[in-house]
Amino acid sequence: MKVLYSRVSSQSQNEERQIQNTDGFDYVLVDRCSGLIPFWERPQGSQIKKLIDSNQLTHLEIHSIDRLGRNTLDVLSVWKELSEKKITIICRNPNLRNIDDNGKEDKFSQLMMSILSTMSDFERSLIRERQMEGIKLRKEKGLYQGRQIGTKESNEKFLSKPKNHEIFKLLERGLKYSEIQKIVGCSPNLIKKVRNVYSKELELV
Repeated sequence: MKVLYSRVSSQSQNEERQIQNTDGFDYVLVDRCSGLIPFWERPQGSQIKKLIDSNQLTHLEIHSIDRLGRNTLDVLSVWKELSEKKITIICRNPNLRNIDDNGKEDKFSQLMMSILSTMSDFERSLIRERQMEGIKLRKEKGLYQGRQIGTKESNEKFLSKPKNHEIFKLLERGLKYSEIQKIVGCSPNLIKKVRNVYSKELELV
């Protein structure tokens, strides 16, 4: 079974650019959610997981490697898991694949995928630094609110708490909620709140 997968960050974004040339695919699946959500926990990502578990998926095609995750660990984890199950992954931009036409590991694509994923992760870290600088400037100008309606503490203070900070770092690495719960010893609701509060912070800059 062949699946073409796409992800956009919001309902208003157009995924058409990512899902051209759909002939021959059994399913064309589109997730509309934050890239912070691990691949298997996304609505359509979980459907792909079901196809894998039932041994139906043989081919997964994506527009770019960052559709599999927003950090190096997440992307490599999904890529490795599918490769171990002998499921062909085709990336259109740039042109990469995990298994060649002879059924062997494509060494060049493996190397390029790892390099490109690392570069994307580094770029996002720079973006986060600029975002935090923006928050700092807004605070200095008295424009930064740092508080959601109904909360008793600022978002900044909430995210700086040791447990919450650790949860955020694990989310950044692409770990699943269940894995974070075991490591930190927290509820899934707290993990969700950490992710949502951080996303809210990014909207302020």
